[in-house]
Amino acid sequence: MTVGTVTPDIASWPPLDDDRRAPGQQLLDWAADGDGPRLCLVRGAEGSGKSALLAWLLAGTVGRPGLTVHATVPSEGLTTESFAWELGRQLGYGPLSPDRLLDQVGADERPLLLLVPDLHRAGAGPADLPSAAPETLVAELLEPLLAIPHLRAAVEVGTSGLLAADSGIEVVEVVDLREDDSHSTGQDSYAELVAAVPRTADGRPDWSRAPDAVRRRILDAALRTDDQGAAVRGLLADPGFLVHGSATALTAALADQRIPVPGRLREVWRRAAPELTAYHTDGAERAALLHAAAVDTDPDLTEYLRPLAGQHWWSAVWARRDAPVSAPALVPGGEERKLLASDPTGRLRTYDVGSGASLGASGGSASELGAVGGSAADGIASTIVHPASVRPRSIAPRDARSALLLDRSEALLPLVTEDDPTAAFALERIAEYHGAAALAEEGSLVTALGSGGTRRPYAVVGDRGGTVHVWSLGEYQDVPRSCRVHEQPVTAVTCADTGDGLTLTFSAGADGSVRLWETSAEPMPVPVQQRRYRTTALTAADTPAGPVLAVAWSDGELHLWHVFSGRVRVLPWLRGCESLALTPEGLLVIADAEGLHAVRLRLDLLWEQ
Repeated sequence: MTVGTVTPDIASWPPLDDDRRAPGQQLLDWAADGDGPRLCLVRGAEGSGKSALLAWLLAGTVGRPGLTVHATVPSEGLTTESFAWELGRQLGYGPLSPDRLLDQVGADERPLLLLVPDLHRAGAGPADLPSAAPETLVAELLEPLLAIPHLRAAVEVGTSGLLAADSGIEVVEVVDLREDDSHSTGQDSYAELVAAVPRTADGRPDWSRAPDAVRRRILDAALRTDDQGAAVRGLLADPGFLVHGSATALTAALADQRIPVPGRLREVWRRAAPELTAYHTDGAERAALLHAAAVDTDPDLTEYLRPLAGQHWWSAVWARRDAPVSAPALVPGGEERKLLASDPTGRLRTYDVGSGASLGASGGSASELGAVGGSAADGIASTIVHPASVRPRSIAPRDARSALLLDRSEALLPLVTEDDPTAAFALERIAEYHGAAALAEEGSLVTALGSGGTRRPYAVVGDRGGTVHVWSLGEYQDVPRSCRVHEQPVTAVTCADTGDGLTLTFSAGADGSVRLWETSAEPMPVPVQQRRYRTTALTAADTPAGPVLAVAWSDGELHLWHVFSGRVRVLPWLRGCESLALTPEGLLVIADAEGLHAVRLRLDLLWEQ
């Protein structure tokens, strides 16, 4: 369970006032009793200390073995969807829809303990919609969660009757009705809240300096105003409010299709909302997130947000949402950076890294390199496999005309033109080597292919037995440099060569470990990182700031590592990431089911904390 064999001693918790000691003991006893009732209702009038009691319980568990609170979701202003996003983040799944969250919690093997402050203040958006009422969150998500046997929750409900009618769940009530501090239950008017917003020199609202309470409440106040929606429309048309206003309130309001919005704001916000509703207090970061969602969708909003987003340590450069691709990889050599990627049909196309433009052949058509087995007209002459059966999931380019592919059938395949016998000889040797090894031993089955090297092109191969193999694509090798780096199958690989002659390979294992191996020495004895999630993509490059490794995880996190110092930053990207490519100049290309995206990393700011 979430507890040890000894009940925690309240004396070891932060001190409580005498009038709160008894309910505190009751709450602690409930939390420690993993076999007791699974729901604890925390009741009381305004100002009675309900939220403070839950905060006290949480504070006492920090750094203390035996009692673990897995998530704390303050519910004021949250709807079913925004509650699900936040709970998913805290449980390590990433922001999920309510249905997917319930599936994940049901499959989670951990006995989970949740704290839910302010349930009676949940809800947002127009008052005539179900999303404005806390009962909707209870019915759509909390009751289904509480039906999962390994989940327990302490829920603050004020003086409401929320959850009390659920006869299927045993309840322990923790009540303290004494009001020992003032708490206003009145609602400020829209005009009063607007008056509290500072102004710029030219008279515009300066939302960056507005009080937090104003930014949280003003949209709800605007929804209550009888002005035919003028106040709401004014807020939604103000990009400054979009950056600094309550993300949960904005999400609820924009879900109401009756409210008119400028441009394609509703589509842009929907794309950014799961991440924007996380705890981001930095206005430049929120601007970067919203700008990234607007690129290639809403030109006016994109241009307005660009200067503020550009102040952040990352900002979007371009997006190609019309180009769903997989396996993007940088093409070695050449003055202009090019990207090679596979489209849904399995054909390979090249893109300009700086702009995202598809590189046209004569007449401006897309540059199709073809696929393994394509005709000479496609620029490829190989008869290994029919094109229709090839769906590359990883690509290691040798140059703009030849590459090694890892097919979804786990086969390594050479991709060459008929007028380049040298490339054909080298790439076919790699494919033959690993094909023969897999036939001889199941542990040698190829499970990952990566590329790297701006000075010399490399292919990096990982196998089921945990071994990493490094091949030079610039010259013929009969055998690779190999080392068993993992105890589990390799799931992703990449490499980077440095100016002082080092070849750094990075690999991820099925156990959630990411390891570094410099090919002239032994692998590092400990992982670069170890998490309980699956690595979905790796890429690395030698930048002016030193070698940088980017790691995407199945929980949606994207980590950037400064290899030599070990410093890390988390890039709060909008979606899960399926593939990555990083240029030495710090341009990070992200591919997912929606398309291609490019992010500029400010290497001068990236490692500042």
